[in-house]
Amino acid sequence: MIKRLLAGTAAVILVGGLAALNLSPVGRVYLPSGTGIVAKQTCSLTWVSGLDSEFARSVYLDPLLGAAGALITSEVDEEARTVSAGVLGIFWKQTAVWRDGLGCTLVHDSDAFDADLTVPAAQDFQPMEIDPAFRDAHFDGTALDAAIDAAFGDPETDDRNTLGVAVLYQGQLVAERYAPQASRETRFHGWSMTKSAMTTLAGRLQYQGVLDIEAEGAVPSLSAVSADYEDVTIEALLRMAGGFAIAETNTGFDPNSEMLFTQSDMTQYAATRDRLHAPLEHWQYMSGNTIMATHTMQQELGDDIPSRVQGLREILFEPLGMYSPILEMDETGTFQGSSYMYATAQDWARMGWLYANEGVFDGERLLPEDWNAIVSTPTDGSNRAYGMGFWLPGEHDGVPEGTFMMSGFQSQWGFIMPEQDLVVVRFGATNRASSRSYELAAAVVSALRQDQDGIETDPATQPE
Repeated sequence: MIKRLLAGTAAVILVGGLAALNLSPVGRVYLPSGTGIVAKQTCSLTWVSGLDSEFARSVYLDPLLGAAGALITSEVDEEARTVSAGVLGIFWKQTAVWRDGLGCTLVHDSDAFDADLTVPAAQDFQPMEIDPAFRDAHFDGTALDAAIDAAFGDPETDDRNTLGVAVLYQGQLVAERYAPQASRETRFHGWSMTKSAMTTLAGRLQYQGVLDIEAEGAVPSLSAVSADYEDVTIEALLRMAGGFAIAETNTGFDPNSEMLFTQSDMTQYAATRDRLHAPLEHWQYMSGNTIMATHTMQQELGDDIPSRVQGLREILFEPLGMYSPILEMDETGTFQGSSYMYATAQDWARMGWLYANEGVFDGERLLPEDWNAIVSTPTDGSNRAYGMGFWLPGEHDGVPEGTFMMSGFQSQWGFIMPEQDLVVVRFGATNRASSRSYELAAAVVSALRQDQDGIETDPATQPE
């Protein structure tokens, strides 16, 4: 009798403790965010990027999870192409599902999700090849090789985990290198470089006359919540100045983590957060802004998921010769435009070249003539660090004047240097260390031979 009473009491305490934990911020946000990122990222890095799942978890995820990583186990189903993760394999369990052409999605309500939908790419990735004569005419080959070598370091001791680097000059590939675990075929996760891609989509739609980034009342997710929100423009959202409480601290407790890893409808979540500021009144980096902007833009791409995916390819990617990109969606079918684009290093560099060549690609204008000026104009309140979807270097970052960047979590970088006709991209899984990517970009500039098309490239003339 006493044993049964003690067992019953222990069970009540356990159940009560789990209930209390589940209602707390730890159970409501932190642990679901942990299982969500493990399921989603393992799925994407395995079947979208093509990396080994154990390697991907060890370099991309375990350093983020810390001590919690030992509690979060995952199960990879190779046949179904799903990944499930849970605390001790049981609690706060989440599952990500891969679909051809759509990538991976965290699924919370399986009845509302079409796991069989696919939108395969019509064409494979089209790689560029290096022309040694062109490269050597414009670069000191030894210096260029040294710059690329320095980005990788000794794999036994270097904690930057650089996985891929590519360099374009005048739109042509002049250098690339990959770690043993990756290749030119690897679709690298750009994280917030995706925001630059969505800003490019805005530029394409504006150039075609179907979007006005300054128009009020053009964000349906906000208009559906309140008529008072119709003053929010696409420009305000892309500049991270929408004014909503979607704080992004990457702690696992923040609203952004809750949005990315626990919500089926990320746009609805972002649009229903408290409004704290008028648009363009306050700058704060928050991915929910770009989610709402992307949801708006995808209405111009088609009426359903297949047509929107095809529209994105035809409007944004294919004019740039980009056939590898996968832009993943949330469970409701909204493109995850803040964080979930994957593409090869060469294809990311192709997007950078569109800007380095002032909005013209392969002889055809694709962006408004003033688009470079718009995206590289500092947003008020950002301490001159952020334009519209692109980051801006500081005075002492060592890159040439006029440089602006695509940048993503864990040190994904795309340096765009229009005056030098250069694009340098770097991908990896850098955690709690400097990737020294600015040094890479500056070293590539220094490797340019003197007086290329009238551009002075003496390293002594570059900002310190």
